[in-house]
Amino acid sequence: MPFVTKLDLTSGDRGSLDRVVEDIKETAARKGVEFGGPHASQPRQQRAPQSKRLSTTGGRFPDWTYTIYSRTIEIVGHDEFARSVAGGEFPAGVHVEVDIERVR
Repeated sequence: MPFVTKLDLTSGDRGSLDRVVEDIKETAARKGVEFGGPHASQPRQQRAPQSKRLSTTGGRFPDWTYTIYSRTIEIVGHDEFARSVAGGEFPAGVHVEVDIERVR
């Protein structure tokens, strides 16, 4: 029974995210790996509050707003390749979540 390794990659830097995904995609094509994606999700806006001081009485700056981009790819079978990709080094701004599913 093959495994499907699903990688969810997110970043605030779309260029860096796209370079990582393109590198994985090119490597998979060279090795003949069955590859699905990349599937892009709608970018989402994130907000972070900013205080002027460490104490709660110092007032606040406007919220810091930034965009998070995400791509999803699937690797069918090829467990060694999937393991090497999931365990590889990624740029500091790219976050990776891995989900492994057994298919019948």
